[in-house]
Amino acid sequence: MQTICALLFALFLIFPSEGILFRDFMPVFAQAKSMNLLIQGLVNALPVMPSEFDYIAGLEARGFLIGTALAQKLDKGFIAVRKAGKLPPPVLSQSYDLEYGKATMEIEKDLVKPGSRILIVDDLIATGGTAWAAMKLFESIDCSVAGFSFVMELDGLDGTARLDNHPMSTMMVMPA
Repeated sequence: MQTICALLFALFLIFPSEGILFRDFMPVFAQAKSMNLLIQGLVNALPVMPSEFDYIAGLEARGFLIGTALAQKLDKGFIAVRKAGKLPPPVLSQSYDLEYGKATMEIEKDLVKPGSRILIVDDLIATGGTAWAAMKLFESIDCSVAGFSFVMELDGLDGTARLDNHPMSTMMVMPA
């Protein structure tokens, strides 16, 4: 599965800036077969059983694509974790530090009931800031994070260390 997915990624050496190797997995979604393989791969690699979570939370923006398809396949609800200012009020917010500043993630305030169990998904984990912010958002409303599921982990950036030893899965690890 790792080889198939890696072959479908496009690599850009200087995007979004000099010295960055950008891995674009959007070509996976251009073909139904490759998208089905990706989603089935995520199902096979789930860090916990589907009975252990109620919702899938997708991180903006590629996590929306993965998360909605995964939620549909597993018959779960989907929660969008958005960048600040993209949701109507009332919202819950969590800020976090970036290597070049701060960012804020938000969820709709009354969308999830306390006690719900959440699986957080995204395409990539690098430094872990966005996933950490989502975890803190759900914990702030007395939900439990059942685990994290990523397509790819960038090696050497230690993003998984920020996730408080929650169950986690990645389909592949690539050098940062």
